Amino acid sequence: MAKIELSHGSGGNKARNIIKDIFVSKFSNPILNIPDDSAKVEGDLAFTTDSFVVDPIFFPGGDIGKLSVCGTVNDLSMKGAKPLYLSVAFIIEEGFEIDDLEKIASSMAKEMKNAGVLIVTGDTKVIDRKNIVPQMYITTSGIGKIPKGIDISSKNAEIGDSIILSGTIADHGIAIMNARNDFGFKGDLKSDCACLNGIVGKFISKDVRVLRDPTRGGLAASLNEIAEASGVGIVIEEEKIPVLPQIKAACDLLGLDPMHVANEGKLVAFVKHSYADKALKAVKSHKLGKNAAIIGKAVKELSGVFIRTKVGSLRPLGMLEREQLPRIC
Repeated sequence: MAKIELSHGSGGNKARNIIKDIFVSKFSNPILNIPDDSAKVEGDLAFTTDSFVVDPIFFPGGDIGKLSVCGTVNDLSMKGAKPLYLSVAFIIEEGFEIDDLEKIASSMAKEMKNAGVLIVTGDTKVIDRKNIVPQMYITTSGIGKIPKGIDISSKNAEIGDSIILSGTIADHGIAIMNARNDFGFKGDLKSDCACLNGIVGKFISKDVRVLRDPTRGGLAASLNEIAEASGVGIVIEEEKIPVLPQIKAACDLLGLDPMHVANEGKLVAFVKHSYADKALKAVKSHKLGKNAAIIGKAVKELSGVFIRTKVGSLRPLGMLEREQLPRIC
């Protein structure tokens, strides 16, 4: 009898299959069946929910509280919505330090203020300890308002669209791996955890077709999901994809492809080709977008996602088939 494996939560093919074959199959409706991180409901409202499990809960660049606010704000932002209200639910194991809970709540309050959102309701449950070191888990939901005339979805990419990446990839995943496993990697390995609603506000327009934040499964997973939903081919240029030297070195040592490593403060945008240069300039004007680049385009002649290597050859860029180790959450 088949059982759930860790790879079902990796953001790769096995995760996608369980979502499609069980959840979407059982819960199918016109809203859910659109493969976006937020749902468009009641005309101009966006609604989303997410759960956060990370080890360690405090890491360079953030903590589980900051991560939960940013993750939900970003899912709303990827629909083009202005995030407004969040709910938060805590599941806390007996023995968890109250001082740590206060630090996490303070971190959430700070990020909430920076993003201009309000936490308006929530819940708390305390359970028996399941781990040697007591853990906590957070679920957040959010509501935002989509501006008039904005229609952003993974299914909207069109042939000829330019693809913009807002900055360096794999920062979050490598920072978590290093913090958890004490690899001792040198350099400034820091999560990119950040709210993206400010950067989206810089360039949102009718010429923006798709927005995604490449979290679990990395940039590769997001691009494959967009290609499938929109029915377009995608070609990205390896030399255009920004990766910090210390992150690349860590990936090389661990045998990881940065394209599959998680991010928590980056976005990928498909925009009308004629708008690309203007959009890139706007993204780069934001502090979170200083390393932004146009990394590729949507094409007709190919099916799926391909990466053009530095020597000019094309190779397929698929989703993870199984778990990429070390696991980040």
